[in-house]
Formats: sequence, C-alpha cells, structure tokens
Amino acid sequence: MEQRDHSDAGLDLWHLAAVNAWANFNLRAGFEVVAAANGEAEIRMKWNDSFTQYSGHLHAGMIAALLDTACGFAAATKVGSVTASHFSMNCMRPAVGSALVAKGRLMRAGCRQVFARAELFTEDRLGNISLVATGETILVPLRDQDGDRDEE
Repeated sequence: MEQRDHSDAGLDLWHLAAVNAWANFNLRAGFEVVAAANGEAEIRMKWNDSFTQYSGHLHAGMIAALLDTACGFAAATKVGSVTASHFSMNCMRPAVGSALVAKGRLMRAGCRQVFARAELFTEDRLGNISLVATGETILVPLRDQDGDRDEE
C-alpha cells in the first residue's frame, strides 16, 4: 500500500490559530494555539473556575477537549484538516493550576487514519509543571472541497 505524501497538505501556525479563533468551543474555553509545526502542537488555556467539577478540579470533559485539540492540531500540521474517529484519555491526577498546557504529537499519518498522542500539564504561578493526563486520538483526513471528499 502506498503512503500518501502529506508534505504540502499541512496547516501552519497562522492557519491553525485562525481555525482555533473560528471554533466556537475553543473560543469560549479560551484555548490559545502557541505552537504548531512539523507534527507537533501546543495549546494553552488559562485556569477558569467555570470549567471545574464538584471538587474544584478541571472537569474531565475539558481535559479531553484540550488533549483532543492538541492531537488534531498536531496532525493538521502535516495532513491538513482532520476529524476525530476515536479518542481515549488517562487522567493521572487532579488538574488544578493557573494554566493548562496540552502538547500534541503526530505519531503516524496514513491515507485513511492518522494517529496522534498528547500530554496535558498544569502550570502553577511559579511556572512549575505537572503531567496530569495523556490522550490518544485516531483521526480521519478530510478531503479537499474539489470533490475528493469521501461521501458515505
């Protein structure tokens, strides 16, 4: 099976920042794309009490959103627009801090599936970081608008 060359398909930091600003959820959550290139992406979010659960920790749904976004943006730097088909995460400790940083990395880009992994860190006021969660996403490349999109 021939592996597709994705070298010209990727989105750069400017394009991903624009996508992020256009995505309503990301905008409301306060996600900021701080790095995106060569199969890697970094997303930051300042702490917001609106996204905590009953114990005051960041809600697992927001943890998942940060991890998934970092995976998707990392993949997009190489293959262009993608959408998730499967996602899993592991929470290792409560997420509490002044900011959260999700770092995504492309693991493998195939023709039909793209694999990415991310780590979520909390950052305190002194800049100390702690790993709080990891996630993996299987993504599907979205074809261009010129009729190359799979229709099912």
